[in-house]
Amino acid sequence: MHFGASMFCTDYSMTPVELALALEERGFESLWFPEHSHIPVARTSPFQGGGELPKRYYDVIDPFVAAGSAAAVTKTLKLGTGICLIIQRDPIQTAKEVATIDFLSGGRFIFGIGAGWNAEEMADHGTAFSTRVTLMRERVEAMQAIWTQSKPEYHGKFVDFPPMMTWPKPVQKPYPPIIVGGDFPHAARRAIAYGNGWMPLSARPGHDLLEFLPRFRQMVAEADRDPDSIPVSSINTPPDIERLKRLKEGGVERACVSLPSGKADEILPLLDRWAGFMRQVTG
Repeated sequence: MHFGASMFCTDYSMTPVELALALEERGFESLWFPEHSHIPVARTSPFQGGGELPKRYYDVIDPFVAAGSAAAVTKTLKLGTGICLIIQRDPIQTAKEVATIDFLSGGRFIFGIGAGWNAEEMADHGTAFSTRVTLMRERVEAMQAIWTQSKPEYHGKFVDFPPMMTWPKPVQKPYPPIIVGGDFPHAARRAIAYGNGWMPLSARPGHDLLEFLPRFRQMVAEADRDPDSIPVSSINTPPDIERLKRLKEGGVERACVSLPSGKADEILPLLDRWAGFMRQVTG
């Protein structure tokens, strides 16, 4: 099992460069950057974590700029969006950003995506909450065409463009892994339909990844997909060695710790603790 970390990098946290170097030094496999373009002041969408929306959601920096800066100073660490709100992004420009980071990093980018939860935020981008899932699929399909074809075109309900030419193409073939974030069963279905992996929360009230894994495997088999083609990544994984061992035994490919938006004096001891977990779990 691989180990990753995510952080809402802000102007009061470790920088992406500092964090990436610290993670690579300790043997972490990946670093994941969340995304919110902004948070509308007038908001009625409930925070899925419960309670007030944490300040870091308002302050988080752009994930692609963060990933690019981290890629420039590392050699083996994979860089991912965890997650990219593609329902709020132009697919043509986003496809170029993904391909560019994958090219400049030598094929180390992982494209984590999701449908989002903040209706007011996506509305400011012209996206209707009720049709965001269809929009997400079309944007994924359009980007897949852009990454794999010399003269791609796409014609859908929400995404429509004639033949074009755009480079670079990604280093990874056919394109960087598309990891669909979200809970069971809806995000799991999307991952099976057009993803290369599923990234749910490790656990929250009423939802435990370990309980859903057998049902997810069954859904994969029923869709006639190879289970190895849709690995599972656990996010917001608690610092519990026994749970980590159970996740590994359950076939989870990656466990990711969600770090606070802190400076090095707060974060480095946490990374050292997790490095100890890695040694115990992976040997």
